[in-house]
Amino acid sequence: MRRLIALAFAAACLAAADAAPFVLTSPTLTENGLVPLQHVYDGCNGLNRSPALSWSGAPAGTKSFAVTVFDPDAPHPGGWWHWLAFDIPADAKGLAENASDALPRGTVQSRNDFGTASYGGPCPPPGRPHRYVFTVYALKPDKLALTANDPPAKVDAAIRKNAIAQASITAKYGR
Repeated sequence: MRRLIALAFAAACLAAADAAPFVLTSPTLTENGLVPLQHVYDGCNGLNRSPALSWSGAPAGTKSFAVTVFDPDAPHPGGWWHWLAFDIPADAKGLAENASDALPRGTVQSRNDFGTASYGGPCPPPGRPHRYVFTVYALKPDKLALTANDPPAKVDAAIRKNAIAQASITAKYGR
């Protein structure tokens, strides 16, 4: 019996070791790199196009994804939400550049701190560069009980409560 338990444990450990990590990549964003002007808010002379994002290694049990962009350095209390998209279908492997205008069917974008239900690129006040955390979450449910009008803090809380895994890229932008 002990041997059977030991073998089962070893098999579970090997399966876990073989599982690929959940990873987020982008052709235009690199960890600690600069956010290119095409992804910067149009009010800061950018093109306000969301970056192309790809993910792989989603854990078993993933039924949907969410993508967020957050500036933890913003002077706004609690940071600044630039993008919150959720209910992205489980078969999605990423989002194309400027996907905020053409998301997969069923995807919901909620209000960001600019007050719009879309991507809003970096636009920090003049001074030191801010960090922008682009995150994809693998979620347990296929749909969150949220709407496009829900505030960012509520959406963030629901995403985190239902997350199985997450992967991020942190990039910087300053004026």
